[in-house]
Amino acid sequence: QVQLVESGGGLVQAGGSLRLSCAASGDTFGTHAMGWFRQPPGKEREFVATIIWSVRSTSYADSVKGRFTISRDPAKNTVYLQMNSLKPEDTAVYYCNIGVRGSIYWGQGTQVTVSS
Repeated sequence: QVQLVESGGGLVQAGGSLRLSCAASGDTFGTHAMGWFRQPPGKEREFVATIIWSVRSTSYADSVKGRFTISRDPAKNTVYLQMNSLKPEDTAVYYCNIGVRGSIYWGQGTQVTVSS
């Protein structure tokens, strides 16, 4: 089993920045990737960014390219999402996930609210 704990969400004004963290614990041997998804109010969960653990290859949703940066700290089993130039449409619950040996685990989510 793998546990994920997200932190760093909150309320910020448009144009501001936040950094989300997601710490993984448990049986993380063989981690393939970690990533972030989000679920805006009344909408489906959507992909935000992902990082391939071994090679640090990253990919982003078009809506966040150039504004968000995903990174990782293997020593801490932690993935980060630096979010700059935030917009009201970035308001959502942000979820971290991890792929480990064919299984995917999810965190509990952290709320990000961007005011206009």
